[in-house]
Amino acid sequence: MRFMTSCVLMLLLAGATAWTAGEGGWDPKAAASYLDGRANWWVAWPSAARDHETFCISCHTGMPYAIARPALRAALGERQPTAAEAKMLDVVAKRVALWKDVDPWYPDQTRGIPKTSESRGTEAVINALVLATRDRDRGHLADDTRAAFGHMWALQMRTQALSGAWPWLNFHYEPWESSDAPYFGAALAVVAIGTAPDGYAADPSIQENLKLLRAYAQREVEHQPLLNRALMLWASSKVGDVLTPPQRQAIAEALLAAQQEDGGWSMASLGTFKRVDDTALDTQTDGYATSVVTLALQNAGGAASSDARVRKGLDWLRRHQDRSTGQWTATSLNKRRDPASDPGRFMNDAASAYAVLSLTTAR
Repeated sequence: MRFMTSCVLMLLLAGATAWTAGEGGWDPKAAASYLDGRANWWVAWPSAARDHETFCISCHTGMPYAIARPALRAALGERQPTAAEAKMLDVVAKRVALWKDVDPWYPDQTRGIPKTSESRGTEAVINALVLATRDRDRGHLADDTRAAFGHMWALQMRTQALSGAWPWLNFHYEPWESSDAPYFGAALAVVAIGTAPDGYAADPSIQENLKLLRAYAQREVEHQPLLNRALMLWASSKVGDVLTPPQRQAIAEALLAAQQEDGGWSMASLGTFKRVDDTALDTQTDGYATSVVTLALQNAGGAASSDARVRKGLDWLRRHQDRSTGQWTATSLNKRRDPASDPGRFMNDAASAYAVLSLTTAR
């Protein structure tokens, strides 16, 4: 009996080791090291600091880290959140608890109108998503997560073009802080709702809010860059009726048609973008577009999920992880940036987090 137990244990450890070392040609341990390092840098970066000893979570570094890092836990044999995860969760929970006391990320008084409302809407959605992801793994919706959702719903727009969505930060920076970004934010809200445990998506108290959100998602989808549509396609796998079946199919077909010859996708081909410095967009396949598109298509349902072109995209991701750093790379849609600068790394942070989400889904 002892011999059999030892054999089983050795097999389990061998399997875990193979996965950790890079199942399918990528290295989860190296990805975790990159993401942890960037998260630790972000929480200590003075420019991210906010009042009450908190910080802005961010759409490019903190939020993607918070939703992707747990996906590596099983692969690496981890039982608890990392120190960086715990710090982010603590800060999000603190800002939820002090919602009426903390300043907006970007107040009107220092950044101009309407940055307060944009900041509040953006943060409310991200707080709900981060805490819902935490609670999914714990198996129960916590009180602070319910409070975060309460803040989110209170800020949902009920009139004009944004009815059903949220005010969203607009610094004219693609793809997360632009005039199109409220649709990105709405997709994150859908993911948060569908991720939350205890059947939160079916809670009777939020059905009118969901109705508004669903109407916005369906009404605005055709006006969105394909990159935003891809994110909503992924989100619709969490709350199934957010998009209609024809809309889901149309997005999947458009994404497959945009695939590059090498198997990946380029952000430049997923929207009509123009850099503010008039430099040419990078049209090469990049880690962010390929990660988002393969994540969306894997979850799209129907023929798209099993299409050989999706497997080709996943193979591109496996081949293009930088083994020296653990990251995947992408370049700015807004200007030519120094890749060694702080802002020059932000696209890599997002690309790496979404690559982890996509590749762990593939497993």
